[in-house]
Amino acid sequence: MKLSTLIKSTFATSALLVSSLSFAANVEVNANANDLAIKGYDTVSYFTAGAPTKGSDKFTAAYNGAIYQFSTANNRDLFKSEPSKYAPQYGGYCAMGVALNQKFDTDPTAFHIRGDKLYLNLNKDIQKKWATDIPGYINTAQVNWTDIKGLTEAQIKKVND
Repeated sequence: MKLSTLIKSTFATSALLVSSLSFAANVEVNANANDLAIKGYDTVSYFTAGAPTKGSDKFTAAYNGAIYQFSTANNRDLFKSEPSKYAPQYGGYCAMGVALNQKFDTDPTAFHIRGDKLYLNLNKDIQKKWATDIPGYINTAQVNWTDIKGLTEAQIKKVND
């Protein structure tokens, strides 16, 4: 292999790696390997329908490095007009987990809206615990989120150990 071909191949591979990383959701957002937020649920539907609705890949919007799916074009447009109003708190991580200084995945059907903000929980059992002191857990989570939002789960574990 010629040296120039090797250099070009190395450069191309590096460029692809850097570009793929630039499109990945940041650590502040709970997204899957394809950067899909809240498991494809329509975040606007929590507010408009009062319940979670599965979104569609026909109606999408990007926010904070993640891809959100919506059940209708109208919901997508509402989200695009004010994404911070509709995006789940704590990047879509479990609100109770954040109150415990952790980042946990969520079940999109375990949700609570308070003060026009969407909070998701790990599951419905955790949601029951969350419901015992929502204002207190929100206050604690707000403080904790400042410290952990930019950390990976592994980094949080090291800090807490």
